[in-house]
Amino acid sequence: MTAADWATAVLLPLGALFALVGMVGLVRFPTLLGRMHAATKPDTVGLFLLLAGTAFQLPGPGAAAPLVLVALFQAVTVPVLAQTLGRVAYSRGQIDERYLVADELAEAVERDRGQAG
Repeated sequence: MTAADWATAVLLPLGALFALVGMVGLVRFPTLLGRMHAATKPDTVGLFLLLAGTAFQLPGPGAAAPLVLVALFQAVTVPVLAQTLGRVAYSRGQIDERYLVADELAEAVERDRGQAG
C-alpha cells in the first residue's frame, strides 16, 4: 500500500464517523439549536475528511479541483444557513429559552418588531 492508500484508509472512515456522530446528535438533541449544531458542524468536518480521502485517490491535483470547490461551497453556505435558520426560529418563538446561556438576539428582535409594527 502506498502513502495515499493509507491516508485514504484513515480519512474516509474518520469522515464517516463524523457524519455518524452528526446524525446521532440530530436524533438525540432535544432543542432546535442543538439539532442545527449537530447537523452542521460534524457533517461539515466529515465531508471535508471524505473529500480529502477521495482526493488522495485521484490521478493529480487538477482532478481534485472540483472537490475543493465542493468544500469551499460547503464552508461558505452552511454557517450562513444555520445562522439564518436559527434567527428565524428565534424570532418566531420556536426556541426554548431555558437552554440559552446568553440571549444576544432579544434586543435586535424587539427592535425589528417595533419597526415592523
